[in-house]
Parts: sequence; structure tokens; C-alpha cells
Amino acid sequence: MMTDADLDALAMKAERPPAFPLTSGRQKGYHRAAVDTFLESARAAFENERADFSADDVRVASFPLVRNGYVVTDVDAALGRVEDAFAARAREQAVRTLGVEAWVARAREEAQVILDHLGRPAGHRFDRTGILTFGYRVDEVDHVAERISAFLRDGEELTVEQVRSAAFRMQRGGYREEQVDALLDATVEVMLAVR
Repeated sequence: MMTDADLDALAMKAERPPAFPLTSGRQKGYHRAAVDTFLESARAAFENERADFSADDVRVASFPLVRNGYVVTDVDAALGRVEDAFAARAREQAVRTLGVEAWVARAREEAQVILDHLGRPAGHRFDRTGILTFGYRVDEVDHVAERISAFLRDGEELTVEQVRSAAFRMQRGGYREEQVDALLDATVEVMLAVR
């Protein structure tokens, strides 16, 4: 008769190898089962062309951080590729439905909304947190905002990956995180729309 330890050992051997490199020591990574489940759902949705799953769902996906989890940068890179695939499919479907001119016009309108927002004076582009509350560092966000503006207005070099990976230190009285994050997401959408 098999003991519980024997069953556990068999289960470990039958387990699939990790899909991504694992963190070690004290370093935390994304929860393996949460990532695997999400990516399996995304794959099924893409293959079955389900309309209830989109690039937005991939962009906002989040996972608990645990020890011996997946390395965050590797998962984030894979999620970027999955988001790109969903965005490309949505673009193709919209072009078939609306036509190229309407699709481009819509992307231009969205880009103009972003430019109008970023046209505000430095230090005043987003709402600020209170003096005792932390938000994104204003100077760092303004620097990224200027790069986005130069890309949208003048076609200067900027990649989707650079926007996705933008990270900011915190400061008291900084920009509200949710507003900055929403604008970065909108920028990624526009960039993917015109790729």
C-alpha cells in the first residue's frame, strides 16, 4: 500500500516542468499555478476566437508574489507577446469590419486624447496624492510623458516594451498611480493599433 509520502512523490514526478524560470532564495516571483491557469485560459480564448477575452484582459492580469515562483520579467515578456497577438487579431477584425480608414481615424483620435492630456504643464499632468500619501515620482513620470508625446507627435523612437516596462519610484505628494497607469495602458493600445 502506498503512503501519503509516496503519493506526493508521484504527484511531483507527474507534474509538468515549469513553464518559466523559477526564483530562488528569498526572491519572490509570480504564483506558478495562477500564471499557468491564466495563460491556458488565454490560449483557449485565442484559439476559439472568443470575444470575451482581449488584449485588455492580458494587460491587467496580475498574480500573487510567492517564493519559488516564476521570474517576473520572463512572465511579463510572455504576457507582452500574448497581448500583442490579441491586439493584432482585434486590429485585423476591426479593419475587416470598419475599413482601414476608419481604424486609422479612431487610432488618431485616441492618440490626440493622450497628447491633449500630456500637453499640460510639467508637474500638473495628473492629479497628485496628499502630502502624506505616496504616488509616482513627478519628474520620472513627466520624463516618460515627454517621450510618449514626442512619439505620438513627431514619430520619435519608442517601443511598446519601453512603455510597458516604465517604472517609477515613489514620493510623497506624487502623481496618482491609477491615472498614470491608465494613460500608459491607453498609449500601449494606440501603439498596438498602428503597428
